[in-house]
Amino acid sequence: MTTRTWESLTIPAAGTYNLDVAHTSIGFVVKHMMVSKVRGRFEKFEGAVTIAENPLESTAELTIQTESITTGVADRDGHLRSDDFLSVEKFPTITFKSTRVAGHKGDEFTVVGDLTIRDVTREVELTVEYGGAGTNPWGQAVWGYTITTEFDREDFGLTWNQALETGGVLVGKKVKIEIEGEANPAA
Repeated sequence: MTTRTWESLTIPAAGTYNLDVAHTSIGFVVKHMMVSKVRGRFEKFEGAVTIAENPLESTAELTIQTESITTGVADRDGHLRSDDFLSVEKFPTITFKSTRVAGHKGDEFTVVGDLTIRDVTREVELTVEYGGAGTNPWGQAVWGYTITTEFDREDFGLTWNQALETGGVLVGKKVKIEIEGEANPAA
């Protein structure tokens, strides 16, 4: 991989890089019954990052297949795929498209973009931690990243809930997204 130095970071050369789906995980965390957290992930997705000559002008896109949601519990997964939540037959994808890199401090970048869930688009801010670049044992260039964000699911029309006898609700409003992965040069 060709790398370069930019503001004390060794970063990949300008170009387009595809997310390596075999080495990337897209997870989420939601509060359950006001006392614990449920974790899940999406298993089918694709995305790319185009690193510009000026890294602060870089762009990113991600498409997630909603039917690929899994929490490890079949009944819960079925409910999440239903019209109460993702309505996967009507809305087969979740998309993100960056609009700008708002800034950075060291290896941490703030990326702003449009997140679309159930045909509702809202601006979200991602924290992107650049993990470094290298070459794997098979000679393939790779660079790593960790991405986090949090949003209110009701802003996207995901309003189903159930009141609890003890107070509060079954499903928390806040969804935390955690993406950990690698990207490789586009062919």
